[in-house]
Amino acid sequence: MEQILGQIKETANYISNKCDVSPEIGVILGSGFSSIVDDIKEKTVIAFDEIPHFAHSTTRGHPGNLVLGKLSGKKVIVMQGRFHFYEGYTMWGIGLPIRVFKELGVKSIIITCSAGAINPNLKEGDIMVIKDHINLMPENPLVGPYTEELGPRFPNPKQAYSAKLQEILLAEAKKLSIKVKNGVYIAVSGPSYETAAEIEFMKKIGADAVGMSVVPEVLVANQAGIKTLAIAVISNSTKEVSEVTHEKVLANVSAVSDKISKLLQGTVKQIDEK
Repeated sequence: MEQILGQIKETANYISNKCDVSPEIGVILGSGFSSIVDDIKEKTVIAFDEIPHFAHSTTRGHPGNLVLGKLSGKKVIVMQGRFHFYEGYTMWGIGLPIRVFKELGVKSIIITCSAGAINPNLKEGDIMVIKDHINLMPENPLVGPYTEELGPRFPNPKQAYSAKLQEILLAEAKKLSIKVKNGVYIAVSGPSYETAAEIEFMKKIGADAVGMSVVPEVLVANQAGIKTLAIAVISNSTKEVSEVTHEKVLANVSAVSDKISKLLQGTVKQIDEK
């Protein structure tokens, strides 16, 4: 257990020594979202490869940088890319950045992703606030050695998605005339996309959209006591099971990147951690 806590502290100390910013808000950028970092001021960029105990991002559309600076006047730490279970990483490694965010002082986190539509009312380019999730991943990032410093042993995920942060985002969306939907996200390990039969099953158990990330990060943030907002951009519809490709996912997210950037900046501006 001391080794695990040591990893968290060593990683946090490395980042602190690289940058004077004490971040209040964390952001994780999924496939195709990385251009948002262009709006960060006074930024320090650290490659994942340089950071002790961090994994390496191998998925196209994930540049693999940690960016610290100011966004909408708030001190932020941004993952320009993330780690996935399908890349062969442990759930502990996937959740480590969230633990490090907590160690650095982060109190709120915004998690973004692309997702495939399950609900036929969701279309390509739709923005969906994740209100709850269904976890079909084979492992849980909270399994393993435990100490109270990590948070409660048996955290309750019913409040994992902050209602307050959702209210802030929806208010900003209204100001910007950006339509935002909400729904249940179902997480799978990937990397295979879903079959038609799997999509039908997911629909029956209450899922609105499906993806290969988010939930491990949310579970760790919930245990750590970090308020969480999760946003998915619908990158493909239920009618395109045979046509979905990673290239198409990146293209569809890129098409709404300006809207997402404005929405995130407005939301970050309204988050008050004092």
